[in-house]
Amino acid sequence: MQETWHRLKLDQYTSRLSASVVYALLSGVAFNFFYIPGNIYSSGVNGIAQILTNFSERLFHQAIPLSITLFALNVPLFFLAWFKLGKKFTIFTFITITLTSFFIQIIPQTTLTNDPIICAIFGGVLIGTGIGYTLKHGLSSGGLDIISLTIRKKTGKSVGSISIVFNAIIILIAGYLFGWQYMFYSALGIFVSGKMTDVIFTKQKKMQIMIVTKEPHLVIEEIQKRMRRGITIIHDAEGAFNEEPQSILFTVVTRYELPLLISAMKASDPSAFVSISDNVQILGHFYEEDIY
Repeated sequence: MQETWHRLKLDQYTSRLSASVVYALLSGVAFNFFYIPGNIYSSGVNGIAQILTNFSERLFHQAIPLSITLFALNVPLFFLAWFKLGKKFTIFTFITITLTSFFIQIIPQTTLTNDPIICAIFGGVLIGTGIGYTLKHGLSSGGLDIISLTIRKKTGKSVGSISIVFNAIIILIAGYLFGWQYMFYSALGIFVSGKMTDVIFTKQKKMQIMIVTKEPHLVIEEIQKRMRRGITIIHDAEGAFNEEPQSILFTVVTRYELPLLISAMKASDPSAFVSISDNVQILGHFYEEDIY
């Protein structure tokens, strides 16, 4: 059992590292092929980094590289995430941001088209795909995710509403400083990115999980190791085929946490029957603890 647990953890870390590389590569291509040539501003801290880089060129006649600005803006957020969101979350976020800055620096800027609409659409597709891929593997792309998750823990507001406020501020600043037409093109890019993220992975969707198991205590222990969740237990259930006694567990997770639930089931009771009901509506208390 211990060997299986270590193998599962290694597979999980390997998949997360692969997702970090994929996101970083897609981001590097999106910025250097579409966003920067088209003057399109991204969402979140990426967009703030673009604004500061362009503003530094106006102010000092020498632009600070976007890779450096992006990494520097995330440094204080790493400390925030370390204390508020968990150590593993911070470590993988640090890896993702470091790789992203690296690829943005080494991939040469290439102007494929001067059409800002094309740049907004294709850049948004690449960024949204990368974000969706990281979420699918239980990762964060850093920046605004850290701020949003921290504010959500304090206020209970949804990540989506927090992101909308921050992104509206970013595109308004970009429009005021660099031209209002770019505000609309950037809004288009952010919209496409968000839609693409939804296609790849919808983080906030709630899922009801029913688990039929002979090892309820092992299952509960493994689930609670990975996420803090309320679990309802129904004892003295019986299988119709062999009439063996079993227990039924009910819980609710987000799609963001589904990979954690799957790994918990593999580690505790691989033969358990698990039923997943998608997109359920929740009344009452639903609390999301550290995703790691």
